[in-house]
Amino acid sequence: MKYSKATNYALHTMVHLTMEPKGHTVSVDQLACLQDLSPTYLSKILTKLAKAGLIESVPGAKGGYSISRRAQDISFLDVIEAVEGQSVLFNCVFDHEQSDCLIERVMIEAEGNMKKELAGRTIQSIAEQSKEIKKEK
Repeated sequence: MKYSKATNYALHTMVHLTMEPKGHTVSVDQLACLQDLSPTYLSKILTKLAKAGLIESVPGAKGGYSISRRAQDISFLDVIEAVEGQSVLFNCVFDHEQSDCLIERVMIEAEGNMKKELAGRTIQSIAEQSKEIKKEK
C-alpha cells in the first residue's frame, strides 16, 4: 500500500499553513518553493484541498491560501481522502460461493483500523510537535 506523492505534499502543505498566523495567507509560489515543487503541480493539489473545504483561496495580489477550518478539526484522514478519494483499498477479484470473501473481510477490517488511526491524528498535533522541535534547535 502506498500513498501518492500528492498526499505527501498535501500533508506538508497543511502543516505549513497551520503554522502560519491566523488570517495570514501563503502564495502557491511560496508553498511550492518550500517543497521544491512546480507551482502548477501544487496548484492541482491545493484545488483538491479547497474542494474538500480544508483550505481557502484568497484572490488578488496579496492573496494566497490559508486553512479554512480549525486545525484541530482537520485529521490526516481528511487530507488523504481529499487527495486520494474515499475508495476502498482492497476488492476481492474472485467470485466466492459464500456470501463474502474471508480475505476481503480481513483487509477491510485492517483498512478500517488504519482509517481510525489516521482520523485520530490531527494536523494541529503535528504542527505543535514541529514548533517544539524548532524551538529545541
